[in-house]
Amino acid sequence: MALMTDLQTELVWSALDRFRIELPSWGFADTGTRFGKFYQAAAASTIEEKFSDAAEVNRVTGVCPTLALHVLWDFREGTSSAAEVGALAARYGVRPGSINPNLFQDQIYKFGSLGNPDAHVREAALAHISDSIAIASATESRDISLWFADGSNYPGTQNIRHRKAWIEDGLKRAHAELASEQRLLVEYKPFEPAFYHTDIADWGMALEFARSAGPQAKVLVDTGHHYSSQNIEQIVAWLLDLGMLGGFHFNDRRYADDDLTLGSIDPYQVFRIFHEIALYEWDTGTRADIAYMVDQSHNLKPKIEAMIQTVTTAQELFAKAAIVDHGTLSRYQKNGSLMDAENCLKDAFAVDVRPMIEQWRVSRGLPARPLSAFRESGYQQRIEAKRGSRRRETVSAYA
Repeated sequence: MALMTDLQTELVWSALDRFRIELPSWGFADTGTRFGKFYQAAAASTIEEKFSDAAEVNRVTGVCPTLALHVLWDFREGTSSAAEVGALAARYGVRPGSINPNLFQDQIYKFGSLGNPDAHVREAALAHISDSIAIASATESRDISLWFADGSNYPGTQNIRHRKAWIEDGLKRAHAELASEQRLLVEYKPFEPAFYHTDIADWGMALEFARSAGPQAKVLVDTGHHYSSQNIEQIVAWLLDLGMLGGFHFNDRRYADDDLTLGSIDPYQVFRIFHEIALYEWDTGTRADIAYMVDQSHNLKPKIEAMIQTVTTAQELFAKAAIVDHGTLSRYQKNGSLMDAENCLKDAFAVDVRPMIEQWRVSRGLPARPLSAFRESGYQQRIEAKRGSRRRETVSAYA
């Protein structure tokens, strides 16, 4: 591994000082595949437990000040629990983050939400989005993150163009309800649960929907929601250039949407994504306004430990991207020096940034090694003891 220079150290510390990562409330709860789930004694089952777990991740990493919340899973009907969420945020020192409407769980969404052929269902979906925007206002949250399971499984069963028009209309109407500081983030996914056609299947479709919705709508890139071998960093570069990249959902995948911890399969790809962002900022002299969020819910790994692992991996790869010599790289690119340009990128990836990150953490009053600090805290054992008996009763009741 290459050793770090003083300049690289300065670049890493500067990058880490501004890098913040949002945690998902659902990532601390029991979830699983469509075939079932494996329960964990420490899994959170209340909104307070989710805030408590998120606060523990933030305590040992220092870079996770917000918690993404899911409407219906984390809120009672309407905005009545916004005050409760605010009190929990104050108690645990973690602010409410992005608000995520639930447009896939209710029975009425069997044939879609905003893309449903039934106008009554489309209105119900829009009303739910409107409620979610109101919740975002009440919790002082900026982003409303939209993912649609809309699509169809068989040819000829849906009018694709009509569905496009209905979704476009719904997003425009939702955009009109935003406060001046709020944003709609439109996510895309190539398949699942719709296997014949998905209404927002790729970044181009999400881009068109966001553009037609209005100026406060951007595209959300989930690093798992792509076909195998797809060049995600090219998508990121295009969206940056167009001013339409709103945020990320961090995870990794071997095939598609595998919901794995970030960098567990292809850390070089995550590094290349971060490099495109760093290069854009170097080229333009401006900071990209990007929401970095985790979207994982682990069925096998311990949930809090998996979150810490993803956050620390993201820090390492973000730091590696920060030390790419963009001036030299640009010169190699212009001269057509292929070997030198590629090696300029790979050399930064090869640098072991972990010792410098540990020094940065200590200088900020944080544990040098977050996962070890968490394990030594005894938090996992305490919540397993407290929540485990309740979990065993729940599981036995449905066995």
